[in-house]
Amino acid sequence: MSTDNPRRTARQKAPVPEGLRKVVVASMAGTVVEWYEFFLYAAASTLVFARLFFPNANTELDGIIAAFVTYAVGFVARPVGGIVFGHFGDKFGRKKLLQLSIILVGVSTFLMGCLPGFDSIGYWAPAMLVALRFVQGFAVGGEWGGAVLLVAEHSPNKSRGFWSSWPQSAVPMGNLLATGVLFLLSATLTDEAFLGWGWRVAFWLSAVIVLVGYYIRTKVSDAPIFLEAQKEVETEAKGYGVMEVFRRYPRGVFTAMGLRFAENILYYLVVTFSITYLRTVVETDTSRILLLLLIAHFIHFCAVPVAGKMSDALGRRPVYLAGAVLGATWGFFAFPMMDTANDLMILSAVTIGLLFHALMYAGQPSIMAEMFPTRMRYSGVSLGYQVTSIVAGSLAPIIATSLLARYDSSTPVALYLLGACIVTAISVLVLRETNGISLHDVDAADAKGTADLLAASKAAEEKPSQTPADK
Repeated sequence: MSTDNPRRTARQKAPVPEGLRKVVVASMAGTVVEWYEFFLYAAASTLVFARLFFPNANTELDGIIAAFVTYAVGFVARPVGGIVFGHFGDKFGRKKLLQLSIILVGVSTFLMGCLPGFDSIGYWAPAMLVALRFVQGFAVGGEWGGAVLLVAEHSPNKSRGFWSSWPQSAVPMGNLLATGVLFLLSATLTDEAFLGWGWRVAFWLSAVIVLVGYYIRTKVSDAPIFLEAQKEVETEAKGYGVMEVFRRYPRGVFTAMGLRFAENILYYLVVTFSITYLRTVVETDTSRILLLLLIAHFIHFCAVPVAGKMSDALGRRPVYLAGAVLGATWGFFAFPMMDTANDLMILSAVTIGLLFHALMYAGQPSIMAEMFPTRMRYSGVSLGYQVTSIVAGSLAPIIATSLLARYDSSTPVALYLLGACIVTAISVLVLRETNGISLHDVDAADAKGTADLLAASKAAEEKPSQTPADK
């Protein structure tokens, strides 16, 4: 007699909903483009901008800190973009706003490659850099929520963690692409040529890849569940947007912020501050750093969907908590590993950090999508994700570099990360497990005025789904 669980077997054999793969590709295509450009700026802050736009700094670290301040402007702009895009994305649809965001970030990045340096136009150079950085951050702030929701709202309940993690994997792919382009340019050009014009080529390439990403995004449509919610908002005059999210789901917003805190700090310590540490403390050359990061980003890209699948199999909370706990240890062993100046040890330190990060990052789209009803989901996830970046990712390289400059030790940086991970671990512990929840049941709970996602989750377990996307 077979001992197979019929429910488990049916779930394993359930077909992928029609068009889901196309939606995933469209979401990833634009996200790769936008994060290629965002992370290109991050790498250039250490390698180029400190010398080209802030040449009067007293020390190399002071110049890097000044460049990181302009880098942080993009993070300040991101919640503004998230609020604006979230509001109109809940009203007009995810697809339209995603098409706008990719154009904005492409134009701003291309123009960055055209900027003259401080020696040519003085303080106008960093001023224009800051203005373009704000536009870039504004567009990226609106990108994430729309991209992940386009996939999450098309995905089956039981595999939403896996499918919606793919747009997350596009982030390291964008970073991989940016690092790869900079590596090729720095490896083939002299330092003088790279600083003079070579870095600009990487920014100008955005014009080509933006057109590709925009075209792919024209080939998909919003999910049926969104179209249903859109009609209800129009016919029943239901509320949506930022104020409605705070009024109805404050717990969801603040929990999402707590979840994001350590993940965001860990990532920028690993991929941005590590460059600074390796250059100024370990004195590793630029091409070597970029090559090692290139390998680590590829491993990270592969790890994110695996972690997403784990969140479907084991639950959202245990996987995320593991990432927070393990992430708290990273700074204490990673920097001593880098101090060895051994390529394998450096690569291992960076890769381990990104693997810890993947455990938190992969589940974010499904967790945050399951926190809010469809009519205000874009606003809710954008707030939870983007507002946190102001006090987390934007400040992480600045704080870490300042701590390093003051104490001449990596231990304060490790303690800083530890504190952030404690905040996120607490957020995970108060989080309600929503693995397998139906987004239709979330909307039904919202319609009843209960805002009780736990009840919606139980309802999803007790009854069969009524739509193909719920299987």
